[in-house]
Amino acid sequence: MASTLLGQMWNSVADRGREILARRRDAREVRSIGNLCRDLVSERGEASGVALARDLIEHYEAMDEDQRLAFFKLLETELSPDFEPIARAAATFLESPGPAALLDLSRTVESPRQELIRRVNLAPHGTAAIVAMRKELLGLLPDHPELASVDVDFEHVLHSWFNRGFLELRRIDWNTPAAILEKLIEHEAVHAIRGWPDMRRRLEEDRRCFAFFHPALPDEPLIFVEVALLDGLADSIEALLSLEHAAGDASRASTAIFYSINNCQDGLRGISFGSFLIKQVVFDLLREQPRLRTFATLSPIPGFRAWLDDGTVEADESGLDAEELERLQALEIPGWHRDAELTGSLEEPLLRLCAHYLLKAKRDREPRDPVARFHLGNGARVERINWLADVSEKGIRQSAGMMVNYAYRTAQIEKNHEAYVAHGRVAASAVATALLRKKKP
Repeated sequence: MASTLLGQMWNSVADRGREILARRRDAREVRSIGNLCRDLVSERGEASGVALARDLIEHYEAMDEDQRLAFFKLLETELSPDFEPIARAAATFLESPGPAALLDLSRTVESPRQELIRRVNLAPHGTAAIVAMRKELLGLLPDHPELASVDVDFEHVLHSWFNRGFLELRRIDWNTPAAILEKLIEHEAVHAIRGWPDMRRRLEEDRRCFAFFHPALPDEPLIFVEVALLDGLADSIEALLSLEHAAGDASRASTAIFYSINNCQDGLRGISFGSFLIKQVVFDLLREQPRLRTFATLSPIPGFRAWLDDGTVEADESGLDAEELERLQALEIPGWHRDAELTGSLEEPLLRLCAHYLLKAKRDREPRDPVARFHLGNGARVERINWLADVSEKGIRQSAGMMVNYAYRTAQIEKNHEAYVAHGRVAASAVATALLRKKKP
C-alpha cells in the first residue's frame, strides 16, 4: 500500500512537472532523447525534473534495438567528463594540495552520465528502468567495447544503491505471492524447478529458501538461495530434489546444505550479493535451528569438462598414467554414466582429475572454476568430491556428473579467507587432498 501511494505521489509530481514544461515550449514539439538527456542533467526544478525523467524512460522503452544503441553511444560521446577542466583541477591540486582542491577535482572528474542516471531515478519506477537499461547495455558490450565507460558509470551508481544496508532478507514459503514464486522458477539456473509440485517440495518443512529484496523493487527478488536441512552431507542432487522423499524433521537436522544460489537481475551483474546472503542465512538458521553444526554446499563444477577437453591435461601433472588418460575417451560415449563397467573404470581417474582441477588448476592465482572462486573466497574449504552426484544432461556435460561439497566451518572461515586472498591458498579437507595422490601400484 505504501509503495502504491508513493508511486501515485510521484506520478502526480511528474504530471505537474509536465504542465510546467509545456508552458516553456510549444506542446507540439517532438523532443529527441538527446535533448531530454541534456535538459534532465541541467534541470534544477524538482517537478520538471521528475517529468523529464519519466519522459526519458518512456522514450527509451519505445525505442527499437538500433535506437537504443544510438542512445548509449550518445551517452558515451556527449556525457563523458570534459578533460580540460579535469586537467586544470588536477594542476591546481598538485600545486596546492588540500581538501578544497581535492573536492573540486573529485567533482570535475565525475562523469555527467552519473548525474543523468541519478536523475532518471527520480521518475516513478526509475530504479527498475535503470536496471533494465544496464541489462541491455551489457548485451551490447561484446560488439561495442567503446561503451565500457558508460557501463562503469551505471555499475558505480547501482553499487551505491544496492549495498547491503538497503537489502531486505525474506524467507520464501508457500504463502509467498505466486508472482514472486514464478520469478524464482524463471530464474532458477542451477537446478531447474519442474513445475509447482517441485516448487512446493523445495519449500517444505526440511527445506528453506531466502531472497534479498530492495525497497525500490519490492516484488523483484535480486538473488535467492535454496537450503536443505539434513543429517550429514548430501552427495546426490537427484536424491535431494526427489519428489518421492517425504519431508524430514527440520528440528533434528545437523547440517544445512546450500544447493542452489541464483541471481535474478541481469542488470545488476558485477554487484555481488551472494556472500552477504549466505552469511545472513547462516545467522538466521542458527537462530531458528540451534542444533545445526555444519554448513556446506552441494555445488556444481561447471568448468571441469571444458578443462578436460581443452587438451592441457598431462599425466605428469594430474598423477594419471597414459592408460588412465586413454580411458577418458569413454566420456564421449553417449550414456557412459549408465554403464557399470565404464563408470567403474572411470571413477578413480576422474575423481583424481577433479581434485587436481579444484585444488591445483589456477588462472591468475585463482582457481579456474567460477563456483570454487566464489566459495573459497568466502572462506569455505573443499570438503568432498561426489561421484555421479548429478547425472542430468547438464551435469554430465559440465562436470562428468560430479559435484563438490564446500564446507563453511565458522572457526576456520576467516583463516581460510585470508590465506586465499593473500596467497591464493585453497583450503581442503584430508579426504579431498588424498585424491591427489597417485594410486599405489
